[in-house]
Amino acid sequence: MTDWRDDLPDVRGKLLLDQPLAPYTWFRVGGPADALFLPKDEDDLAAFLKALPEEVPVHFMGVASNSIIRDGGIEGVTIRLMGGYWGSVEPTGSHSLFARAGALDLAVAKASAKHGISGLTFLSGIPGSIGGAVRTNAGCYGRELKDVANQIEGITRSGEKVRFEAEIAQYGDPKIDFSYRHSNFPDDVIVTGILLTGSGDGDPDALQAEIADHQARRAETQPIKDKTGGSTFANPDPPGTPDARSSWKLVDAAGCRGLRVGGAQVSEKHCNFLINTEDATAADIEALGELVRARVLDVTGVDLRWEIRRIGRIQTKV
Repeated sequence: MTDWRDDLPDVRGKLLLDQPLAPYTWFRVGGPADALFLPKDEDDLAAFLKALPEEVPVHFMGVASNSIIRDGGIEGVTIRLMGGYWGSVEPTGSHSLFARAGALDLAVAKASAKHGISGLTFLSGIPGSIGGAVRTNAGCYGRELKDVANQIEGITRSGEKVRFEAEIAQYGDPKIDFSYRHSNFPDDVIVTGILLTGSGDGDPDALQAEIADHQARRAETQPIKDKTGGSTFANPDPPGTPDARSSWKLVDAAGCRGLRVGGAQVSEKHCNFLINTEDATAADIEALGELVRARVLDVTGVDLRWEIRRIGRIQTKV
């Protein structure tokens, strides 16, 4: 039987078969990718997608801070945009930066401080890369990506380069709408870069101090030294809603702090985080999340929505 991987397009980056993905994720769990592609740049990625047969599934990942890769691995080609070229952040003019998709949110915040651009330091409180922040409209400390995203560049499954307008831009490109922890960004487009606009001039030292404060708050309140992801469940109510309910309070009220399934545990430090205590499987973590959801629904009547995405094949038990 012919394997589609025997005739993959030539690339300038790296193309790895049956590549374990757990080392690339924050949870350190998950099976292999049928094929993992690490493109050198946009042209390499576009050419690969144009030549790849349409029937081959394509998935994408950054640092996988907000993902559970299931134990059966990922079908088709997984594309990872990280490091080197994909991690670059450059000023583009007054109060603006262009960040490629693999740039860590913290690196974007630090670049904004270095260049004296205010309004972007909140990104330092978001785990992950800037490209991954698009689909969930990631945010913290009262701000969201929609407040600073200007234009978003990407490449379609067919290899076409496209550009979208975000809420604050007015350039006539197709517009992306953002809502609380969600955007309508097309599923078949891979984010390759974002133009971000700050709110004005700022003192670099003061902005660096803001970042340090955000980092200290994260370390004090979140289990950042554990094998974990970002916030597991979205808050039931958008920011600004009167008497807004917090997911962690609902999880705590349902008696789930410290709850375990296999090697997975609800964090004692912040119970909207799940952690891999050492030997958890992806199935353990996902099952724990579903158990928490069921208990919260039973106790409080609230049906929590996963903020962490779960992708890949469920491993069949022998």
